[in-house]
Amino acid sequence: MIIWDHIDTVLLDMDGTLLDLHFDNYFWSEYLPLKWGELNQLDTASAKRHLYAQLNEREGTLAWYSLDFWSEHLGVDILTMKEDIRHLIQERPVALEFLQFLAATGKTMALVTNAHQGLIEMKFESTALGQHFEHVFCAHQLGYPKEDVRFWDELRALFPFDPERTLLIDDNQAVLHSAKNWGIRHLLTIAQPDSRQPARENGDFTAIESFLDLTN
Repeated sequence: MIIWDHIDTVLLDMDGTLLDLHFDNYFWSEYLPLKWGELNQLDTASAKRHLYAQLNEREGTLAWYSLDFWSEHLGVDILTMKEDIRHLIQERPVALEFLQFLAATGKTMALVTNAHQGLIEMKFESTALGQHFEHVFCAHQLGYPKEDVRFWDELRALFPFDPERTLLIDDNQAVLHSAKNWGIRHLLTIAQPDSRQPARENGDFTAIESFLDLTN
């Protein structure tokens, strides 16, 4: 699937790639509507309709990923609410072993994520992920979400890499299309980003079921 001799740099997404997306999906689809609905005297179904409409309107933008934006917009402390379900944060199977494999084979690694800095810190505290990365770049630092091709310009300005010899692994199809249009040659996605949801089908990029697919 991947000829490692052709790869110098590996760019890795966090949520849904190295970490199980269930934490994030559960928060936005269930926990936040429940708690926000209680605060606003709305039943959960009504709260979901209101929240989903606002989320969908901003999908793919920097605001969509900003905890500060949603905290102000909704009148709640999103990061504190995420602390309530922190126990759901977990690595995807074999993720840490895959990072060890990359280090052992001499690849340069960087975490590239749309997640807010406060959430990155929470997830690093809750997992062993952070100790494997010297280079961490988030969309809020660079000024654009990964869905915007300008993100990759900003990334390479801070972290020089050869797109022809770079592998990006990301669960987001829009991000992968952005990276492809910008010029990153090697692109893979994740078949089952959320362990509580079925594997996805009919994507535009080769999907891996396990990181073992890349090391065997």
